[in-house]
Formats: sequence, C-alpha cells, structure tokens
Amino acid sequence: MSDADDVREIALSLEGVVEIDSVGFDFRVGGRGFVWSYPERVPGQPRVIRTDVAVLYVGDEAEKQALLKGEPDLFFTTSGYDGWPLVMLRLAAVERDRLEELVTDAWRMR
Repeated sequence: MSDADDVREIALSLEGVVEIDSVGFDFRVGGRGFVWSYPERVPGQPRVIRTDVAVLYVGDEAEKQALLKGEPDLFFTTSGYDGWPLVMLRLAAVERDRLEELVTDAWRMR
C-alpha cells in the first residue's frame, strides 16, 4: 500500500526533479510533468484534487493499453485522458516497490 508521501519521496530522489506548487503533488523534470495528483472532474461540480490517485506519464498508447488491460486493479483512465499517454494509478492498491518502478519509468521517459 502506498500514498502521496511515497510518491513525493520517490520523485524527489530522482535527478533534476522539481515539485510544482499544488494542492496535491506535481513533479516535473526538464519542465515536463511525469507524475501528479489526479484532478477528478465531475460534471456540474468543481474539480477535486485526489492525492490517493496518481496520474503517470507512460510514453505511448500501447503502454497505456497494456497497463489498463493487464492490471485493471491498479490502473484506470477517463475520457478526458483519451489520446494522452497517461494513466491513473490507485495508490492504495500498489506496493512501494512497484510504485518506485512506475515513477522512475515515467521520469526516464520525460
């Protein structure tokens, strides 16, 4: 089980990472985001920043689909992310070692 503090610790351990001021968390390298809090949007309501869900950069659509189909208990997406190489990760469902792998992969791709 992981949480926002784990994301922060892992991201900040990587070279060149900057944390952007945010209600939740938002990490970038070289000016490009690789992991941030999920800004949930519900029609007719203000967006809610969810720190229990991380948005991860995954590089391309093939990798996105592989994660979504291969590990649906960990990953999901919404229509707002169609066409973007991003997935949402349920932090409470992922072990720390796997989270470190995912965040590091996102950082490397950026």
